[in-house]
Formats: sequence, C-alpha cells, structure tokens
Amino acid sequence: MLLPLAHDKTELIEVVRITDPMRHLSAEDLVGDDVAIWESTQTNQVLTLIKDLPDSELHRCFIPGWGIRAHSATDLLFQVAFCFRCHGARLWGPSVPAAQMGIHSFDPDSPPACELLERFRGSQSG
Repeated sequence: MLLPLAHDKTELIEVVRITDPMRHLSAEDLVGDDVAIWESTQTNQVLTLIKDLPDSELHRCFIPGWGIRAHSATDLLFQVAFCFRCHGARLWGPSVPAAQMGIHSFDPDSPPACELLERFRGSQSG
C-alpha cells in the first residue's frame, strides 16, 4: 500500500478499534476506542507492514474495524482505516497529497496483512 512521503516522520502511532465503521467512508477524523500507542521500533515495523501490503481486488462494503493515526513529534500526519473484509484501506490526513487520498486495495490474506491484524488484535488485550 502506498503511504505518503511524510510517513518517514512518524514517531508515534495510535491504534484505534473503530466502533462506528459506517462513518469512516468520508469522516474527517478516525473515531473509536484508542487501544494502544506504538512508538519507535513498533512504529517502524508497522509502517513496513503497511508499505508491504500487496494490492488486491477491492470489494464494496468498506466497514473498517481497525485504524491508525500516525503522528510526528508535533502533528498528526495521516490516518488509515482498514477493512479486512472488502480489502480496502482509506488513507487521509494533512500530510497526504490529494492524489493519494481515498481507499486503496490490499490483500487481507497476505503475510503482512495477517501480521498487521494480529498486532491490532494483540494491542486490544495488552
């Protein structure tokens, strides 16, 4: 999956369990339960997983269950909401160029996606 160039400024990632998925098709903010904060090594590992997500065929539902907010030392950079059912990830935020904003496809059965989902689920219990 394509990330904005500003992803290299990410110092902190907030993990969000999305509680109202229907609003995330065009919402300004990623809303849900904040379940974890990932920093340094975790941040780099997760961004690598996201960058390594292969494309897939996009389906229609887009009912995301998980998301991230990526922050620099001072600002929100971008947000991503993931729907593992429809193979879609919505990318948006202040550091995302207009051409990159929107829903991108990814293969939810790929090793990077499985690892990402495992990390999301593990953050909820730990």
